[in-house]
Amino acid sequence: MDKEQIRYLAHEAAELSKQGIKLIKAGKYKEGHSYMRRAYLASKECQSLINEGKVQKTLEQFEELHAG
Repeated sequence: MDKEQIRYLAHEAAELSKQGIKLIKAGKYKEGHSYMRRAYLASKECQSLINEGKVQKTLEQFEELHAG
């Protein structure tokens, strides 16, 4: 699990979301929706990386139990 990549994606998702909300409040719905969609995709990728790390850790623990 690459913590730097996860932090970057989380920050990117937050920034895109803020920009999307700002655009939507300004009446630019299409542009705002585009930013919100990009924020959603970044957050999904971030969550995927977090879950990947959890699965990897669990597999390593399982292997340790059965190796001994």
